[in-house]
This record gives sequence, C-alpha cells and structure tokens, in this order.
Amino acid sequence: MTDRPYVILSAAMSIDGYLDTAAPPRLALSNAADFDRVDEVRAHSDAILVGARTVRLDNPRLLVRSDERRDRREAEGLSPTPLKVTVTATGDLDPQSRFFAVGTTEKLVYCPRSAASGIRDRLGGLATVVGLGEEIRMADLVDDLGVRGVRTLLVEGGRTMITQFLASDLVDELQLAIAPFFVGDPRAPRLIGDGTFPWTPERHAVLAESRQVGDMALLRYALSERCVTES
Repeated sequence: MTDRPYVILSAAMSIDGYLDTAAPPRLALSNAADFDRVDEVRAHSDAILVGARTVRLDNPRLLVRSDERRDRREAEGLSPTPLKVTVTATGDLDPQSRFFAVGTTEKLVYCPRSAASGIRDRLGGLATVVGLGEEIRMADLVDDLGVRGVRTLLVEGGRTMITQFLASDLVDELQLAIAPFFVGDPRAPRLIGDGTFPWTPERHAVLAESRQVGDMALLRYALSERCVTES
C-alpha cells in the first residue's frame, strides 16, 4: 500500500547476535555516537514503536534528546517528539512508566479488541487505546497508523516486535548497529526470534550502506523498493 507508513527498524546487537545478557543489569550496546545517530532518525520520524515488554523492562522515555532537533521539529509545526506507540496483549503496563509519564506527545496503545476497555480503565486519559481484533496483526497496526497520518514509523524493539515486523514483510529499511564485543551466553536473548522471513538464500536483502559509527559498525539494509540505496 502506497499510503502505508515507511517503516524503519532500528536495532543494536553484539557481534554474535545478542541484544542483552541473561541477567541484569541491562547490556549497553550502543555508544554515544550511535545514540546520537538514532536520535536524528527519531527526529525525522512521525512515530516510535516498542513492545510492552520493552516498556516494562527498559522503561524508555522515547524522546528526541537533542534540544536543537526538538526545536527544529517545533519550527516545522510538529510535536517536539514523535508519537509514542506500544503493543500489548494483556494490558500489563504501568501508568507511571516513563513511556506515559514523560513528554507531552500523544501515546497510542494497540491491543486485542476484548482487552481494550480494561486497558482504557487502567490508563485513564494517558493514552489512546486501540483494539485491533482478537489477534494483533502488525499489518493492521501499520495501516491504522497510516490512517492517523503517520508517514514514517521507527520500530525500536524489542525482540518480539522486531521478529513480527520482519516476518510480516513490513520493514522498508533495517538499520543494524553492531557492538564490538561478544556475549556468548545461550541463555541470553538474541535479537531475532524464530520465524519464516522473506529474505532467504534465494532472495537477498540489499545492503544499502555500511559505515563506522564510533567503534560500532552500521549496516543499512533495503528491505523494500521504497528504501533509497547509495548510488
């Protein structure tokens, strides 16, 4: 669909494909230069999406950090930070988490239709709760965001969201930052779960760009024809 948002999936992993360690504290994968790079991507996005598990475990603010970038957005008639979006099957969300409590931008919570009423009661007026059917399909979520005027959607995690978006062939551009170390623990979570993905030995993803970001490597893959590759 031409009116479906352009979807950027941004993720960081260790050299051996892990996104965290098996036990706290949270593993820091990105360096300062990569955080700044992602902040620029956020500043050019209309919405940022993370899964409910990420909201619970990481308690992210999901804000544009740079004053200059926030000012630039406001000068363009936009909110300082893009719309915040999360997805939950159960409604296990803390209304006092930073996702809801920090920033004045609009928040959207997608959930099964049967759970919508209870989640609205739990969150009060902190977010717009959208029921999408008994099973949440990422394609339906992306289409709904398009109807709401979102043209660029930045998906930042976690593992379940990343896996579902890739398996659903909804990602236009994958930005994969690789940290310069190994984790090597089979108990630790890997970046991507099991699934059937459109990119196979017979259908390769297109490497659009590769560059150094501090001591990390950034690989940008074009996963649809809408992604611009380097000439």
